[in-house]
Amino acid sequence: MMLTFKALAARKETIAVVGLGYVGLPLAVHLSRHFNVVGYDYNAGRIAELKNGRDRTLEVCDEDMATAAITYTDNAEALGHCRLIIVAVPTPIDQYRIPDLTPLRSASESTGRYLSPGSCVVFESTVYPGATEEFCVPIIEAASGLVFGKDFTVGYSPERINPGDKVHTVDKILKIVSGSDAATAELLEKVYGKIVKPGIHVAPSIKVAEAAKVIENTQRDINIALMNELAMIFDIMGIDTLDVLEAAGTKWNFLPFRPGLVGGHCIGVDPYYLTFKAESIGYHPEMILAGRRINDGMGKYIAERLVKIMIKEGKQINHTRVGILGITFKEDVPDLRNTRVVDIIAEIKDYGIDVIVHDPLANPGEAKVYYGVDLKPMDALRGVDALVIAVGHREYRDMGLAGIAGLCSEKHRAVILDVKSIFNVQMAVTEGIIYWRL
Repeated sequence: MMLTFKALAARKETIAVVGLGYVGLPLAVHLSRHFNVVGYDYNAGRIAELKNGRDRTLEVCDEDMATAAITYTDNAEALGHCRLIIVAVPTPIDQYRIPDLTPLRSASESTGRYLSPGSCVVFESTVYPGATEEFCVPIIEAASGLVFGKDFTVGYSPERINPGDKVHTVDKILKIVSGSDAATAELLEKVYGKIVKPGIHVAPSIKVAEAAKVIENTQRDINIALMNELAMIFDIMGIDTLDVLEAAGTKWNFLPFRPGLVGGHCIGVDPYYLTFKAESIGYHPEMILAGRRINDGMGKYIAERLVKIMIKEGKQINHTRVGILGITFKEDVPDLRNTRVVDIIAEIKDYGIDVIVHDPLANPGEAKVYYGVDLKPMDALRGVDALVIAVGHREYRDMGLAGIAGLCSEKHRAVILDVKSIFNVQMAVTEGIIYWRL
């Protein structure tokens, strides 16, 4: 007998959320207010943390953690008691920018191993069009011995979590759902409809929903690439990019994109899933990859700009000390995934410069393991020859431009590169600071 919404709403059946990171945990918390929920993650340390009521991603506050009725477990056998299984694992790229489906494969295998007849498996992970039915379903069938379409169904409902955003939370963002048949789509519309206030859009097929997700971030990536290219052109011309954008933004239909580093688990990754699929069917994408090349090259551009400014100011390059403020991929979040700040660090180090990195939110252990970066306390930056504000954390904003400049050596004028353009040029002139912003 196939799963029904009535059984879920009556708490006679249970929902499992597989993967309790930035996407899965907030979803599980909201679902737990209406349904029985099991939260599964293979990471025992993560499960122990959640059982203690603490979310190190800062996506869920302590109060909501305390009131969430979720059964946390790192034992995949618990999935056998769940009839609706929502997979929210990461879908990264490897060092060659090829989609790494290892987490998705593992989650599909674990789900299939304990899947009971009449169940539904939903994927929220960003993938290329066709991945759910062409990649995940065969793995589930092989692990479960069940037949797709007869013994179980699948759905796809792309995540739209924006890390660190306390306004556009999962319950406040219109949700796309799709199913392998009409009944599954209707079931998911009702389940997600219980927690998503703006409403549900039912896509006509799983592939349409997959494609919709992957182009959301591809579109943003291309627009940011345009802003980055314009920023480099205006820099050569001696024009402040932010001034230009503020002027252009007075037109009603001008899109408010800004230049910057493009990292994280979405914008800097998702386009490669689409280009991978496109090339597999014989189409070579040009605009998408051109945007990727521009955005991936911004770390090198910023590092070169820093060195040129320091040389112009008469600073010695070899054995110079440069401070980097922020290493996470985005302001006010501890997420280090695919941060492009490391590109700036690597390029600066290539000039023989000593780089000191500070971040108030990043986990020092993760920074060391993932990128070989030793995070230092703020005091370690005192006396540096220049500073790069790479991430606009609130702590840095609160320090103010003069406060940050105070970390620089008193032997020369403070040199500050503001990647996020969080400070004012006129303020820098008043303070006598050598200031450049992207």
